Amino acid sequence: MPEISDENARAVVSGIAPLQLPDDRHLAMRTMPMPADANGNGDIFGGWIMAQVDIAGAVLPARIAKGRIATVAVNQFVFKQPVSMGDLLSFYVRVERIGRTSVTVNVEVFAERNPADLHVVKVTEANLTYVAIDGNGRPRPLPT
Repeated sequence: MPEISDENARAVVSGIAPLQLPDDRHLAMRTMPMPADANGNGDIFGGWIMAQVDIAGAVLPARIAKGRIATVAVNQFVFKQPVSMGDLLSFYVRVERIGRTSVTVNVEVFAERNPADLHVVKVTEANLTYVAIDGNGRPRPLPT
């Protein structure tokens, strides 16, 4: 197998890098749905997407809380386009509000489609609130 130089590797990666993804947010997760995640029409179940959004949305609040958190509210959830098998999903998170015990985030989900002629579309957007909890599951103040 021929070796690839660093310069060639960068050229290959830049040729497949996603287009038009946000740069003002934290990339919390990337995943590709599998056949078990799809309905009979080949579209990915909304509940599967919701679970992935909850996982990705918890990344920054968990860091801010420096410990255990729980999802306390799904304030908004919009499915903008169907997700299909083969889509590479990227979950971008931005902190919207930090309260005394809670953190609210906005999560945007983008699908990279058709690798031969790559294009990127926003498929989902959600706002979720997480609360820091203690060992007994009760709200606790966020660390300062």
